[in-house]
Amino acid sequence: MSGMTPIVKVIARTVAGFIFVYGCYIILYGHLSPGGGFAGGAIVAAGLILSRLAFGTSAAQERSTSISSSIFESSGGILFLLVAVLGLVIFAQGAGFFFKNLFPEFGKGGTLVSAGSIPLSNIAIGIKVGAAMLSIFVVLASTKYIFKE
Repeated sequence: MSGMTPIVKVIARTVAGFIFVYGCYIILYGHLSPGGGFAGGAIVAAGLILSRLAFGTSAAQERSTSISSSIFESSGGILFLLVAVLGLVIFAQGAGFFFKNLFPEFGKGGTLVSAGSIPLSNIAIGIKVGAAMLSIFVVLASTKYIFKE
């Protein structure tokens, strides 16, 4: 995939960082405001896709991105499952439940740490969704090489 014009590259270079930071903000503050892991992961992926579209990639870079995004997607799924199972394992002697709050001592409303283990779940979902959307983009972008006219 080839890059675009210099004007598009300058704008993309400027905007992609802001998009990425905003996606991270949505992931981290998803328990306090509308948003969360899915929405933030989609925004992070949009920033990464914007830079890929503006600057272009080679076939080797697309293969590398496919492998690394697959690793990140699997890591996000494992982290999400780990957060869920830790509530069951840590509190097994008492009332252990799947997705039990790992940090019950945090509870001051309206603060960043007020949600216990929900932000950890949001981070895991954000990683998984962002990597999955980037993988989907890479596959769709590389099909033009497979289906040549």
